[in-house]
Amino acid sequence: MPAKNPRIHVILENPLYERVRLLAEKDGVSLSTKVRDLIREAIEMQEDIYIARFAEVREASWKAQAVLSHEEVWS
Repeated sequence: MPAKNPRIHVILENPLYERVRLLAEKDGVSLSTKVRDLIREAIEMQEDIYIARFAEVREASWKAQAVLSHEEVWS
C-alpha cells in the first residue's frame, strides 16, 4: 500500500544525524517525526524573517502626514 504522505530521502552527515537522533529520543518521537517538526520550525522562522523584512520596508516608508484618521477611513 502506498504511503499517505509524500516522502523525502535525505542524507545527513553522521554528527547531524546523531544530533537529530538524540533530539528525537529526548522527545520520545521517531526520527521521521522529529525531522518533520524541525523542517516546520525552519519554514516558520524563514517566514518570520521575510515578514520582518517586509515590515521594516513598510515602516521606513511610513509618513505620519499621509495617515488617515479613523473617521476619515470609516465615514
